[in-house]
Amino acid sequence: MWEHAINPVALNLGFIQIHWYGLMYVVGFGAAWWLGNRRASQPNSGWTEQQVADLIFWGAIGVVLGGRAGYVLFYNFSYFLQDPLWLFAVWEGGMSFHGGLLGVVITLLVFSSRYHKNLFDMGDFVAPLIPIGLGAGRLGNFIGGELWGRPTDQSWGVIFPYANDGLARHPSQLYQMVLEGIVLFTLLWWFSSKPRPRMAVSGLFLLLYGSFRSLVEFFREPDSQLGFIAFDWLTMGQVLSLPMMLIGAFMLLWAYRKPQNRH
Repeated sequence: MWEHAINPVALNLGFIQIHWYGLMYVVGFGAAWWLGNRRASQPNSGWTEQQVADLIFWGAIGVVLGGRAGYVLFYNFSYFLQDPLWLFAVWEGGMSFHGGLLGVVITLLVFSSRYHKNLFDMGDFVAPLIPIGLGAGRLGNFIGGELWGRPTDQSWGVIFPYANDGLARHPSQLYQMVLEGIVLFTLLWWFSSKPRPRMAVSGLFLLLYGSFRSLVEFFREPDSQLGFIAFDWLTMGQVLSLPMMLIGAFMLLWAYRKPQNRH
């Protein structure tokens, strides 16, 4: 067991502090842009570098706006009702992956019309670009000492100062970094490296992320303002991940009913 003592501030310029968590967003979007260009460079990809750049730029805006709105509405709705303007207090922190995902979906809906591309083709193109950013974000959570896990007596337990209880806890942020970042990226990149039916890559992303997130939620401390939603074990993260898993499984099954639509 060891005590977390990592400074969450990467660079202190006096008038502004640059946090590691913020830098992880830069890493995530940069990786998505680079990987997107790699995919676009493949023969008959149907994508140009300019389209990739536009998609990443507007997708980043969708992630930030959707992530903030999701956090406020999914995890702090009662506080939002008391102070609706708190929705715009982005400097106080608080982001939700599920909200960010909805922001990306809205971006894809807009760009599918602008680029005259099938929505699911766009989803299949984008899905493998996402996990690196997810993993980087979870690493940022760990460095910042936030979103810690439940108490544990395992030798790799970490004492997070901001928990204010001195208990060793699961470094659940690192569990998520490995599963949602490294493992998810490896599986999706391999799966998408060969022609697959339309919707298959998107469906696999939804199914795997939802499964990985639901699993790690058993080791992650529930949000203090919500606690367990039901049964003394069900968390909001699991509630939001269940539809992802169901939709992803349906998309995979539907995709392979017509295997001729490969790309």
